[in-house]
Amino acid sequence: MLSIIDKYILKRYLGTFSVMLLLFAPIGIVVDVSEKINKMLENKIPFMEIAFYYYNFTIYFINMLFPIFLFLSVIWFTSKLANNTEIIAILSSGISFARFLRPFIIGATIVSTFILVMGFFIVPAASEGFNNFRYTYLKGNGKQLMRGENTNVYRQLNDNDFIFVNSFNEESMTAFNFSLEHFEKDKLTYKITASRIKWDPELKTYILYDYTKRTLGDLSDKIEKFPEKKVHFKFELADLTPVVYIAETLPLGKLIDFIEKERKRGSGNINTYLVVLYKKYSVPVSAFILTIIAVAVSSMKRRGGMGTNLAIGIAIAFSFVFFDKIFGTLAEKSTFSPLLAVWFPNIVFGILAVYLLRNAKR
Repeated sequence: MLSIIDKYILKRYLGTFSVMLLLFAPIGIVVDVSEKINKMLENKIPFMEIAFYYYNFTIYFINMLFPIFLFLSVIWFTSKLANNTEIIAILSSGISFARFLRPFIIGATIVSTFILVMGFFIVPAASEGFNNFRYTYLKGNGKQLMRGENTNVYRQLNDNDFIFVNSFNEESMTAFNFSLEHFEKDKLTYKITASRIKWDPELKTYILYDYTKRTLGDLSDKIEKFPEKKVHFKFELADLTPVVYIAETLPLGKLIDFIEKERKRGSGNINTYLVVLYKKYSVPVSAFILTIIAVAVSSMKRRGGMGTNLAIGIAIAFSFVFFDKIFGTLAEKSTFSPLLAVWFPNIVFGILAVYLLRNAKR
């Protein structure tokens, strides 16, 4: 059962966090509009497209800066409790510091559950709309950049088939210098080549131009040649060159399936996809760690008042985001473990939370 004090603190926890979101989301939108208004007018983007973009932007913005918003909101209202000597009164009544923390942990549980559900189901759709708009309307040569800088694609489709294409054009669904190699027990059995391959969405098949298939035999090879041939493959060209932000746009179940599929294909971007997956679990956990740090830092009445607590809070919050971004990028661009990179900020700040909590209890 929640006591009156628990309800009071929990109400302040959730209320301050909600106000922080409602305060900073419009500021983020105003800043973004001021940066992009010229591009929007220049490209004559329909109003509904812009409105839908800012709906997605708001969700994307809140999810990205959630740790800062949460941390500052807890620092803010806990400092007010300390300045009003409410915390001293609560602890003087015989309530232990651990018991005092209970409503904060309950609040962190509610917020982390909210963020977890958002990350699984809501943020992916918002991320897709947000990034599609940016690459379609706001970035020069955006359609090309969506597929990355490397135009050559070499992928393992399954245990036996390997494919190569280059100069892939996403709009026309066409690629050049196509080749497919099929192996049986590590031995090449046949190879298909074509000067051009085009996906026909109506017929759900491929058209290969200057088609050649060489089947290797024990004594001689069998060669088939056609100027044009329709062939059914179990892949789409768009699957071979997914957009650079594809992992952010997939709900949890589809993301796990996609990562497994890309792992079998030998994708070079697997670490990027794993970082996105692991962050869905690590970000909610950070709600508990940042809440404990915020309470430990701001529960004491300081000479500088709330300003000192906020200054310390801002420094810690931005340090957390800095660690998160640095190690996430490190995992994406190197062989550094994505799991360790994603959880490293939580480990470091978790140790800091334990240290600060022990000092606060004294």
